[in-house]
Amino acid sequence: MKLPTLFIPHGGGPCFFMDPAGGPPDPMWRPMQAYLAGLVASLPERPRAILLVSGHWETPELAINTGDGHPLDFDYFGFPPHTYQLDWPSHGDPALAQRVSALLAAAGIAHHGEERGWDHGVFIPMMVAVPDADIPLVQLSLRADLDLEAHIAIGRALAPLRDEGVLIVGSGMSFHNLRARGPQVTPVAEGWDAALTAAVTDPDPVARAARIAAWETLPNAHLAHPAAEHLLPLMVALGAGGDDAAVCDYRDVVLGWVVSGYRFG
Repeated sequence: MKLPTLFIPHGGGPCFFMDPAGGPPDPMWRPMQAYLAGLVASLPERPRAILLVSGHWETPELAINTGDGHPLDFDYFGFPPHTYQLDWPSHGDPALAQRVSALLAAAGIAHHGEERGWDHGVFIPMMVAVPDADIPLVQLSLRADLDLEAHIAIGRALAPLRDEGVLIVGSGMSFHNLRARGPQVTPVAEGWDAALTAAVTDPDPVARAARIAAWETLPNAHLAHPAAEHLLPLMVALGAGGDDAAVCDYRDVVLGWVVSGYRFG
């Protein structure tokens, strides 16, 4: 059965795990937590593996994480000590990493393998979505040139995985500007989010890709993303989604930002 592809929000730092006693997060984050917690159950079948692209790993040439993601990479700062003791003991999938490499090679996309820990764009949302860490995961980097068309092409090359039980996930944030927070940002963020969602959900897949590739022309684009690294995982998910219909299946306000998640297929 063909799986959809997803672009999910991964929150802010360890936002879902701020209570050292393990209690629920700040109410602001609870709708996002509930969305992530329901992802696997919302799929037509449980994936045999996950291929995830995070906004927190950039390499000059595309890289495949061929390791098990341990130790975790606590790449956030200024949070309570217990948030640097979190664990998500998942495993990699060497066979999937090899399959990803073969698909990229067939498409003429330069890449290499390396081992590293999971960054928080992986382990924070996955601790919610797959709390038992019982679905193996392979992480793919972003290319450091942040070329949008190239990342759409990467997604297209990987699309056959959807028929092989692999869930392709882009992990980022549809709005990501750490210098613009609070309720005064929300009306501006609304305009950006409406324009982004209209582009992502365009029923014509060719027009959809073109509109997303031209994201910088959308209203308030550079306020929403001073840099594109948290938006680029969307390009991979969109490319892998191919001609399938796209929907916005999550939308809420956090930190004054309007944040959306998208599903293709």
